[in-house]
Amino acid sequence: MDMVMKLGASSSVVIFTKSSCCISHTIETLIRSFGANPIVYELDTHPNGNQLEKALMELGCHPSVPAIFIGKELVGGANEIMSLNVRGKLKQLLIRANAIWV
Repeated sequence: MDMVMKLGASSSVVIFTKSSCCISHTIETLIRSFGANPIVYELDTHPNGNQLEKALMELGCHPSVPAIFIGKELVGGANEIMSLNVRGKLKQLLIRANAIWV
């Protein structure tokens, strides 16, 4: 779990994905559309991917991907990101995390 938290805090936006997950790709595209440049960890190609996935599930990520950290905090998965976007709050969260500038 410590490794996930350390990686999650390594940048203003961090996304844990799997290369075969279309929802992960959609969330990454959405975040990039605001101008953010997230660090992306694909668990199915990462050397410690199985450990990271297990830790994400222990943190409450079900399914394990996508899991998104913004501003060094675990925001959640696709549902949370889409909800923030629909409510117009995702952009503000990205600004506060210094992931984008107006």
